[in-house]
Amino acid sequence: MKKTSGARMFGIITVAGLLTMAAGAQAQQVTLKSSDGTVNMTGDFVNFQDNAYVIQTALGQLRVSASRVSCTGAACPDLNSSDADFVVAGSDGIGLGLMPLVIEGYAGARNAAASFVNTGSEGAIVADLISDQGFGDDLVAIRVASSSTSDGLEQLRRGEAEIAMADRRILPDEARALRDSGAGNMISPDQEHIVAIDSLIIITNPNNPIDSLDVRQLGGIYSGQITNWSQVGGPDLPIEVVIRDVGAQRTDSFTARLFGDSGATLTRDATFVPTSSDVSLFVNQNPGGIGVVGYAFQRGASAVNIVNQCGITMSPDAFSAKTEEYALQQRLFLYARQDTTNPQVEDFLDFVTSPEADSVIRKAGFIGFSVDRREQSFDDSRARALLDPNADPFEGGYMRQMLSRMVDYDRLSTTFRFRTGSAQLDERGEIDKERLIDYLATQPNGSEVLFVGFTDSVGEFSGNLDLSQRRAAQVAEEVESFAGSRLNGINFTSVGYSEIAPSGCNASEEGRRINRRVEVWIKSPA
Repeated sequence: MKKTSGARMFGIITVAGLLTMAAGAQAQQVTLKSSDGTVNMTGDFVNFQDNAYVIQTALGQLRVSASRVSCTGAACPDLNSSDADFVVAGSDGIGLGLMPLVIEGYAGARNAAASFVNTGSEGAIVADLISDQGFGDDLVAIRVASSSTSDGLEQLRRGEAEIAMADRRILPDEARALRDSGAGNMISPDQEHIVAIDSLIIITNPNNPIDSLDVRQLGGIYSGQITNWSQVGGPDLPIEVVIRDVGAQRTDSFTARLFGDSGATLTRDATFVPTSSDVSLFVNQNPGGIGVVGYAFQRGASAVNIVNQCGITMSPDAFSAKTEEYALQQRLFLYARQDTTNPQVEDFLDFVTSPEADSVIRKAGFIGFSVDRREQSFDDSRARALLDPNADPFEGGYMRQMLSRMVDYDRLSTTFRFRTGSAQLDERGEIDKERLIDYLATQPNGSEVLFVGFTDSVGEFSGNLDLSQRRAAQVAEEVESFAGSRLNGINFTSVGYSEIAPSGCNASEEGRRINRRVEVWIKSPA
């Protein structure tokens, strides 16, 4: 065996020692990064204390709140071991955009303080609620895992989550699978909770003068047939389509609705980005940009009106979303199992669906169910449509009658619709009924409330007129009966106007559903 000199041995030991030290240093290295990209730093992990990471960097020792960043690296503490009293899982739009503020509002309503900790798992946080505004005992720990609606419902089925967040209504197959697992009837009002509305809005760069696009133009833009803004009346500027990459199929609900069965496909020149925030950032930074985001993610970009195939202009504002007369709005749901026995889950759901939550829902950029009031005048688009000189003389008489009555009343955002083929109000009707009564209870005695019924255009006008009048009278009776003595000073009447003044296009089933409605108008006492 060949001997090694002492000097050489020292050299080997020194190099080996340095390599071991370097490996040890590397093992201590972590990266802290925020979801919005404002924080991205690397250093040696020192400690996790008081809900904050402490790391050693070239700039010295830095302390970063765990509520702002996630930690990656072997030395990151395992925060997934945090005990949670219940788990909320599913849609990242709800989990990232809405749930943190809802939990803060829930804490405030219970005289508690909420402390958020990033778990180290992508999209997962734990909220610890401490009573007495943070000076008391642990109240509840809520884990929020943001991924997708399908994943959340699957976790609910497997019993891994107590609440599923969904940015669409549960599908029949999903509801059956949950029922078979013992979860109960998922479309029961006790288990299906509509918490907010999120509109998909088309955004352009703030300097782009285009304020309206019709569905044909949108189809051309997103399919790549229209490539310059000058082709739709705008500046000579290349159009840059940006879209959120939601998976291998690279599509989303907007393009599915836009293209339908036409066979058109998304332009190959589209830019794909991972989040809705990235879509709005791209549009704000690129003069020719156009994208689709949720209502909460407009972030300074310009929102574009949509003109449907029947020539009806739909505005992406909160009032139109609440009335469901903006086609690209969607309801946001929370689903819970029937066999959940945790009283903290029920208490949380009671808050989220209460008027107390409306302010935090608005603060998060989503749309709640509070009642809005809007003036009706001869200048709005519906009034102009009622003045159509080419209308059938018989129908035209009702159009003029509606117009003369309409301008004396304001319209409330509460709009009632019925389950398909049923005389029962749909799943949102019960929420709207309670909120309407709460609103009317604040109005002065002598206020006049008019329930106004409409139908789609299927069938004869006279038959639809009778149906619209009966539906309006039914809703008026239900509201008055449900309110009891609370609204004794309010006068209720009803009227129906058949199929005139459509809000949607009667050429589609969805448009006909929108048109089958009962509006609520109000006039204050003189």
